[in-house]
Amino acid sequence: MSADGLFLIGATHRRVPLEVREKLSLGAEAAAALQAEFAAISGLREFAILNTCNRVEFYGVASSSDAAARVTAAFCARQHFDRAEFEKVRLHLRGRDVVQHLVEVSAGLDSQMIGETEIFGQVKDAYARAQGAGCTGPILNRVFQKGFQAAKHVRSNTGITEGQVSVANVAVELALSIYGSLKDTRILLLGAGEIGEKTAKAFQSRGAAALTVASRRFERAMELASSLGASAMPFEQREARLSEFDVVVCATSAPDVVVTAPAVRAAMQKRPARPLFFIDQALPRDVDPGVAGMENVFLYNLDDLARIAEENRAARNAEIEKCRAMVIEKASALWRHVEPQIATLTQPAAPTATGTTQVEAAG
Repeated sequence: MSADGLFLIGATHRRVPLEVREKLSLGAEAAAALQAEFAAISGLREFAILNTCNRVEFYGVASSSDAAARVTAAFCARQHFDRAEFEKVRLHLRGRDVVQHLVEVSAGLDSQMIGETEIFGQVKDAYARAQGAGCTGPILNRVFQKGFQAAKHVRSNTGITEGQVSVANVAVELALSIYGSLKDTRILLLGAGEIGEKTAKAFQSRGAAALTVASRRFERAMELASSLGASAMPFEQREARLSEFDVVVCATSAPDVVVTAPAVRAAMQKRPARPLFFIDQALPRDVDPGVAGMENVFLYNLDDLARIAEENRAARNAEIEKCRAMVIEKASALWRHVEPQIATLTQPAAPTATGTTQVEAAG
């Protein structure tokens, strides 16, 4: 048929550099507003939005030929991003390729850190939000639910997660190369989410004892600090007290930088002989990129850490290829079941009171 059918529009780390991904990244309010805009697109029968630090992807089922183009237009308008520039770097898949991509993403095969486990939960959360809002229907329900089963099978029957090189471990190794030992290294964690917590624990496992947590919600900082045996600090003091720390792990969800170049410059005037190491795991970035040019200041962002990890994955290539072969087999089998459903899309779905597609249980 001429309709878009099952499609995917997105931008990922494979084709889009960090400085562009942060412009495309959706905050919670923007994601909610975009969901409402997508629900109003005629011919867009079902959809789900996946938004992480390494990708923003829109999975859709359409009964019209222009639905995917309208999704692209709505997204670019919302982000104030030139549509022609977006189309140069975007990922646009249809049919079976969408199914395979979803399984690869869920299994951790399309991640910057091959085999990482966080992405599986992120995809499940994205699907749960879409389903809870009435944005999915029989096709996406089946694609996601069976896709999760396939991803679990791949992870359980291969060694893809063994010997995994994580962002946290790479960051710790870099710090060790700078300071030699972490015993007397003072570490500041900005952000009290899961990624920052894992990095903090990685530092502690290698001997770091002096850890301070700061979060925009002080109660959350105190809670995490207590669980780590660390101290808590008001977020507003982060720049004034920068000179007290050797390693700053940044993992907030702030829309703008939280560590400015003037603050780093002032901190280094108080500690010119001792390096200051920033690990920026946030998207958008937490640290002003300009600090990288300062003497004795080291700044690594997500893409920097991923490049280092990539150099260490050669030994796992055989398992990766085994996984890809398994994904292709599982995706093809799932597509054979889904394709007939898509072929029957001839009439627009009856809208709900909120304008979204009614959810039906997948078979």
